[in-house]
Amino acid sequence: MAPEKTSIRRRGIYLLPNLFTTGALFSGFYAITSAMNGRYETAVVAIFVAMILDGLDGRVARMTNTQSEFGAQYDSLSDMVSFGVAPALVMYLWAFSSLGRLGLFAAFVHTAGGALRLARFNTQLETADKRYFQGLPSPAAAAILAGFIWICLEHGYDINVIKYLAIALTLCTGLLMVSNFRYSSFKTIDLKGRVPFFVAIAMMLGVAFIMAQPQTMLFLLFLAYAVSGPVITLVLRRRMLQERKG
Repeated sequence: MAPEKTSIRRRGIYLLPNLFTTGALFSGFYAITSAMNGRYETAVVAIFVAMILDGLDGRVARMTNTQSEFGAQYDSLSDMVSFGVAPALVMYLWAFSSLGRLGLFAAFVHTAGGALRLARFNTQLETADKRYFQGLPSPAAAAILAGFIWICLEHGYDINVIKYLAIALTLCTGLLMVSNFRYSSFKTIDLKGRVPFFVAIAMMLGVAFIMAQPQTMLFLLFLAYAVSGPVITLVLRRRMLQERKG
């Protein structure tokens, strides 16, 4: 009898979604090198580019049915560089280098917060409520710091005047990432469904405002998102207390 042929499963990775992840990783790396060369505006733009690519890789993977454990882990490592390390180093080189240990501490709090946030997200991926994120997502935290730097550069603010405000902002982003505040994941929004005409007009106006003043609008949008976490958490807790009393 002829020996039975055994099927050999080929190992590999999906190329398309991981190309976007690699692009996000490179953008974070490029932000660091740009800041080291004193090109801070380029650095913050690179962080926002990393955000766009990071948002695309998961969607592309779901659309093409190419999700994998490798892709999930690779995405987390990319996020750590682009949204944990890069914003902290850019902020340190721009504002904190003259502050000694205080500057190092603030930058490290953001970096450590990003690492802990990603680790917790990965371990709770199967059990977490899909409607909410626990803690401020690292891309949003990075966008707040990048937007703040971009605004200051655009308007020529004196770094010696605002460096302590930058310290406070960096500490807050790091702590919010490891907080228990709930943030909307926006995963329940149906992008394929029909919407009223005024919603399309509002979206068009929103894009126009962002394009007109990207540094200010992006900073304010992500700052508002950061504030929404405590608000959502308080509302949910009050609702739970009312249900228990009822």
